Amino acid sequence: MRRTKWSASAWLVTATLAATTLAVAAEPPGAKKSAAGKAAAGKFKLVSPDIGQGKTIPVDQVFNGFGCKGKNLSPALFWSGAPAGTKSFALSVYDPDAPTGSGFWHWVVYNIPASTESLPAEAGDVKKKGMPVGSVQGRTDYGTFGYGGPCPPPGKPHHYYFRLFALKVEKLDVPPDATAALIGFNINANALAKAELMGLYGR
Repeated sequence: MRRTKWSASAWLVTATLAATTLAVAAEPPGAKKSAAGKAAAGKFKLVSPDIGQGKTIPVDQVFNGFGCKGKNLSPALFWSGAPAGTKSFALSVYDPDAPTGSGFWHWVVYNIPASTESLPAEAGDVKKKGMPVGSVQGRTDYGTFGYGGPCPPPGKPHHYYFRLFALKVEKLDVPPDATAALIGFNINANALAKAELMGLYGR
């Protein structure tokens, strides 16, 4: 009797999973994500051996200037779980706490090939050319191209969001001197998924 009940339950679970899979596959583009769809999107992850989630950003990644004495080295980054249909990646580092009225962009990279799964440390140095071929580093709010580390005014720690976007296009149609905000607009307009890592820094 127990064996019969277990068999029936197993068939019920199998049928339910099959129905859920078919429902997700049948969803038209732009439809509201189902619970299964949200779970799949949640697999897209960004990690770094240099920056811990919610932890203080080390001095190696801090800006060198404006009263800060860091090494201004971009961190190594690794990611996985990009959704199907990803044709390129874009990366940004943004501080919403900067007293500018519009936050502060510390790093903007786009046209990263879809085959890429990591960036080595110091890839944000445009002189060292550590980025994958075809990638473009935009201008930060420091007024320079490439990575610019944290350097907030004295006070409470600021939040620095490292965000990696999986895009549905191979290249963004933006001019070489585009502002970070314009690049960000085009990134969000073409994003399939986003993975995020947040670090803190204050002085």
